[in-house]
Amino acid sequence: MNATELREKTADQLNEELATLKKEAFNLRFQQATGQLESTARMRAVKRDTARVKTILNEKAADAAKEA
Repeated sequence: MNATELREKTADQLNEELATLKKEAFNLRFQQATGQLESTARMRAVKRDTARVKTILNEKAADAAKEA
């Protein structure tokens, strides 16, 4: 997932994506705690994707505030 794809989505779609990523991060943490996690790189990718989504949401909020 890259930033250009995220910028094309609406705020509602981004919020849904954020919720999905948070659920995935929780599941990955749970797998790590129980010793079942196979790919630790996925945890890093999910964290970065979460940060990207939050950044885009903040950019959209700032643009909306600037226009109003």
